[in-house]
Amino acid sequence: MSKITTELLLERAVPRSTRLRKIETLNLSKLQLKTGDLDPRLFSRLRHLQKLDLSDNLLDKFPNSLTLPDLRVLNCNNNKLEDVTALKQFPLLEELTYENNVYLTRNDDYKVMFLLQNLRLLNGKDITKLANHVRRVNSRKLTSKVTAHWEKFFRDQLPEKHTAEQVKSIKKKFLKSVQTNVVYGPSSLSEFTRWRVKMIAEELLACSLGLDSNTDPEPEEKIDDSEEESTESPREAAEDVDQVTVTPSKRKRNNSKSGSGNKRSKTQANSQEEAVVNPRSAEPLHFLQCHSKGNSREDFKTQLWSCVFEPLLDCGARKDAIVSSSRTVATCGGESVCLIDCETGTVLKKYKVATEEFFSVAWTTLTMVISDSRKKSHNILAAAGRRGIVKLIHVAADFCYGEIKAHKKPIATLFFSPTRETHLFTASYDKRIALWDIGIPDCDYNFKASQLLTLEALAIPLRIALVPTCPDHYLLAGCEDGCFAWNIKLDKEQKSRPFEAIFQFPDEDGGVTSSHRVDGLAFLNDDVVVSKSSKPGCIYLWSWSRSFDTNRRGCQRTVSAVILAELEWSPTDLSYLTLSTCPAKDYVFCGDEKGSVWMYNLSNYTTAWSSAKGKRSDRRVPPTQILKWPELRENREQLSEVLINNVVSDPTFTYLVVLTSVNITAIWKKS
Repeated sequence: MSKITTELLLERAVPRSTRLRKIETLNLSKLQLKTGDLDPRLFSRLRHLQKLDLSDNLLDKFPNSLTLPDLRVLNCNNNKLEDVTALKQFPLLEELTYENNVYLTRNDDYKVMFLLQNLRLLNGKDITKLANHVRRVNSRKLTSKVTAHWEKFFRDQLPEKHTAEQVKSIKKKFLKSVQTNVVYGPSSLSEFTRWRVKMIAEELLACSLGLDSNTDPEPEEKIDDSEEESTESPREAAEDVDQVTVTPSKRKRNNSKSGSGNKRSKTQANSQEEAVVNPRSAEPLHFLQCHSKGNSREDFKTQLWSCVFEPLLDCGARKDAIVSSSRTVATCGGESVCLIDCETGTVLKKYKVATEEFFSVAWTTLTMVISDSRKKSHNILAAAGRRGIVKLIHVAADFCYGEIKAHKKPIATLFFSPTRETHLFTASYDKRIALWDIGIPDCDYNFKASQLLTLEALAIPLRIALVPTCPDHYLLAGCEDGCFAWNIKLDKEQKSRPFEAIFQFPDEDGGVTSSHRVDGLAFLNDDVVVSKSSKPGCIYLWSWSRSFDTNRRGCQRTVSAVILAELEWSPTDLSYLTLSTCPAKDYVFCGDEKGSVWMYNLSNYTTAWSSAKGKRSDRRVPPTQILKWPELRENREQLSEVLINNVVSDPTFTYLVVLTSVNITAIWKKS
């Protein structure tokens, strides 16, 4: 039975009323109301209602037919709203507040500004000027882009005499293409842009082809403070970012000895001739100083360690399969984790823990139960470092909802399973790799984490990778004293496991060794492993399937890595300059001690390597291109002795994010 009755409405009217049609102000706050309690038949009798307070309830959406034709002021603070598009049924609305609805974002602000033509105040702020821009300038530019896309790519595809099936097919292709390719404004508003683009495209088709337009939009989705944690809004985060000046000239060679780093000891690097191929295939976009301790612009010492691109949401109301690749990247270093829009250089969000030094971040997508047993997918970011604690952040809600005290020593790296969304691997300085089930938080963010497995290592694990062909069965780890493999299959009773194999590599004396630091490890494809630091100046590519026989049983055996090729790299013996791969494009990336990024396009080699008889390349493979560190100046002082700690591309190799030892995040874009 509904909580709302005629008697309740009359009693909660301000002032109390004897007839529903006479009520102009109504307070329905703090009644634990759910969406189903808002009976359209009862509300349709409130013909003269102008002010409605629904704050502090449990509403997740509005019914589409409340029929309040004279409503001017609406308060929905402190609910669980996921969508605002149903508010278009109140065209006279002038004031709207919906603060503390964690699933609503800036995209929803723009939607209501477009839908409600009379809206003047949103969450207490005058939005008249911005709303006019959204309704007019934004719409005009998007309409122009959508129309141009139709005329250039699709108008001529439809024959003069066309069938209903041909029209249906061209509509489907056009809507998918236009939402993928028409881009306008910052990345943080990409969902609003796609929503409007789809709406405009359907209107265009309705006009051009006589099709019905369907402009019913889709829903979308802030981090609270604790004693030692804090987050900043995009505007606050932007104020913390210093854009370092780039002088368009090559970096001068510096032969002085490098100073000591936070996690490494250094020796003077040898110089060598470096081949730079096609130097304009990637261009520098942004150089950001967004991880400074205490937001100090003088901080050029904070080391940046890890970056990962946000995955695409691929199910539920936030389905995003039409977008080719995310351009939002999470970076960590020092006391903070940042989310950056690679195209605009905007710091979208910033998360701080004053007593922490973050070493690693990792993404997963959880399908969460929102309310009324409905499910929705959300991206969750895990971050960890020196304290051995994993922080779990619901990014869209700006909320660090929990932590896992995973290890008593620092966590070097994190990695989520690609097949099990809640399975998280943590590799620690305690010489253990732990597998956790982080659970799925409920609508109140209650969750239960459990440890499923402990992998015992002989040395500190630095990098971990799951074998692509059997990610639930085998894990590789590059450690301080070798490269190891573990059986991680969960049907085995043994919860604490020793390594199953240690790999041997060629050494500098022409022999083989299994005792060496492996600080770079990644798969280039299903079989080819890329690892670094077996000896200075070399990166090895080797075959997993030909090196390790999965059918052979036994623990702690030594196996020889079947080497496919060596990559030329810097002769430095500096540690922790890690590598990464872009499997879709057959690329390997690795930075060096001079601020350069070495890029290897291996597409001409992978076919030969996939053959069972594939032979090792006799010569070292040179880099396809070396991106030189540009001349950066801050307060007229040139930044020198820049170490590249990490280099990561997005899945389509559109953006390249470079993390340094001098608190600079560099973003390059492929031309």
